[in-house]
Amino acid sequence: MNVATLLYGNDIEPQAPPDAGKPDVRLVWWIFVVFYGLMGLGVCMLGRITPPPRPDVGPEQMQAWFAQHATSMHIGFVLLLAITGGAAISNGLVGYHMLRMSSGSVLAYGYIGGMAVGAVPGFQMVILCYSLGVFRPERDPELVRFFYDLGMLSYNGSLGCFTAAYFCLAIAIFYDKNNIFPKWFAYVTVWQIVTEVIASQMWLFDSGAFAWNGIITFYIAVVVFCVWLGALIVFLQVIGAREPVDSAPIV
Repeated sequence: MNVATLLYGNDIEPQAPPDAGKPDVRLVWWIFVVFYGLMGLGVCMLGRITPPPRPDVGPEQMQAWFAQHATSMHIGFVLLLAITGGAAISNGLVGYHMLRMSSGSVLAYGYIGGMAVGAVPGFQMVILCYSLGVFRPERDPELVRFFYDLGMLSYNGSLGCFTAAYFCLAIAIFYDKNNIFPKWFAYVTVWQIVTEVIASQMWLFDSGAFAWNGIITFYIAVVVFCVWLGALIVFLQVIGAREPVDSAPIV
């Protein structure tokens, strides 16, 4: 059983070789993969944003946390700032394939717009806040706490823009008759919406399951996102290979 049959079922033509499809689409797919790989490195291993620090500590402990991880955070945030444009290219690839759906172009543009707007509170804000937190270690601890809280609440609690983007993607898949994405992926995308809505509770709690480091508001969301992203990466490779090289440009 090939990958396409496993993901889509039997209602699909035989799987195309991995190097099939349009060369420019394959190139952007590789940019997508590299971007998310480097983002994971910068966010998790270097930037210390994921898993998140504790919200229920005092200003001095927050300042000490920045000081403890200052070197790796500097490197991680420089990396993230250098590759941030990869988010636009990655979102554009998803939007490109959404335009191939029979559900129309409005939802594709809605997805791209929602993800573009969400990149500010959900990506750039935490980089700027935490970069400021480690840039001058002699800052007033209360100001450091402001950066600490603002960065993490923006990163994990900015739900509206991404919810709108996931909604557009899910609806487009449900209504699509061209079988670009399998229908079950729409349900995974709906769970992305659910976790974003649940994340709003972190604005009300600074400890426990509903805090920004809680199992309900954060760790469940991480599991759902990893499943969604992993499936998306595979789908984009498969559907890119299935696209005829001589197909008309999408406008």
